[in-house]
Amino acid sequence: MSELIAATAREVVAGLRAREFGPAELLKALEERAAQVEPVVNAIPERFFDLAHRAAEGIGAEGDPARWLAGLPLVVKDYNDVAGVPTSMGSPIFAGTPAPESDAMVRRLEANGAVPFAKSNVPEFAGGHTYNPVFGATRNPWDPRLTAGGSSGGSAAAVAAGLGWLATGNDLGGSLRTPAGYCGVVGIRPTPGRIPRRSPKVPFDGLWVEGPMARDVRDAALMLDAMVGWDPHDPLTSPDLPGSFLSAMSGYGPPRRVAFSPDLGLLPVEPVIRERTERAMAAFEHLGATVEHACPDFTGAYDTFQTLRAELVAASHGPLLGEHRDRIKPDIVWNIERGLRQGTDAVLRAQRRRGELFHEVVRFFDDYDVLVCPTAPVMPFPVERHWPTEIAGTPLDTYIDWIAITFFVSLTACPVVALPCGLHEGLPVGVQLVGPPGSEARLLAYAAELEAAAGVAGRLPVTPRKHG
Repeated sequence: MSELIAATAREVVAGLRAREFGPAELLKALEERAAQVEPVVNAIPERFFDLAHRAAEGIGAEGDPARWLAGLPLVVKDYNDVAGVPTSMGSPIFAGTPAPESDAMVRRLEANGAVPFAKSNVPEFAGGHTYNPVFGATRNPWDPRLTAGGSSGGSAAAVAAGLGWLATGNDLGGSLRTPAGYCGVVGIRPTPGRIPRRSPKVPFDGLWVEGPMARDVRDAALMLDAMVGWDPHDPLTSPDLPGSFLSAMSGYGPPRRVAFSPDLGLLPVEPVIRERTERAMAAFEHLGATVEHACPDFTGAYDTFQTLRAELVAASHGPLLGEHRDRIKPDIVWNIERGLRQGTDAVLRAQRRRGELFHEVVRFFDDYDVLVCPTAPVMPFPVERHWPTEIAGTPLDTYIDWIAITFFVSLTACPVVALPCGLHEGLPVGVQLVGPPGSEARLLAYAAELEAAAGVAGRLPVTPRKHG
């Protein structure tokens, strides 16, 4: 069973197709693994193995190429619906109410052979650190005293700790990329419209996307292949599907011109993050790339994102305030109220600046193949802290200020691959590889080159040890 847990998703899918084992054996291995490490990390507090076994009975392994995952068990983030399982969103308001059906993204994965068996822990509604009043805090498998990041912290921790080969994530301001960096796994924030979303309340919003999380780049590409698709309730999706990203990766060589920025020109970043991420660029230089310190002009991005995020949070969760205000985390109440009170002028300015930034970034990629920057400006912090209040001596005002290095990029509609670039004192350090809209396959090829040099993927899964 330990050999199955340590295998890549690609190896496990190959074994399923060859009928070397079936989903039942994989679910048994995961149940044993959960008993061993879940008490330490608290990554998948909602597990439903009985439902998963019943679902797996209907999946054969005949090698149908449309069924990419062939019965592979899957962890689903607890912001997404799985039929018959509660979607708590980390809130006591929603805990315990089963979803009547799986949402669009999960249905796509199920149709492609995935077998959901667990829900991963999340922050209450949103946030960069995974803790909530329903299930408590998720801990980093590399050091359980520390945060796994958020909001896809449960998914990242589960994949890193061998509680699943693949997990779903989603990303508004960095919710997929921050935990990928902290837990040493790979996360993809795709171009908006690649993956259908769960009947979005604000259907034309392009800040929030769904994405895969895996232990290595090629496993993440495999999962992306199983997630892309069209849904009539998500107007950003298209019925014209791309070919396989996993296959297309082989068609690209290393990048020629790499833009690296430790701070996107504006942001406070701890010295260790600056040093460790810049050192990783030697891998691209070794492949013949020219690495330059450069980035688009992100002036105004902070206010732009804070305004647009507040508008989205208020549109999505504002109706809850009247009845449930006392049951909602104060940070979320603040975010909703900001969205409700900010003026039309502020929203219009933000929309205009986002448009200007988008065009500036597209022009930037006329000169560079990829932009590289850190996934977080600080190393993982103690799990008891809600969020960092300062970075490198610069005080922070809100619970999302510290993830500005990811939410600046969210404004651009560009795809991003987040992955570890190395270790510092035994903990992963991550980078974002950003490319022009639609460039996922090329970014994955670049990420695979960096991954080979970093060597972190070969150390997964980690078995967490409880610290006294």
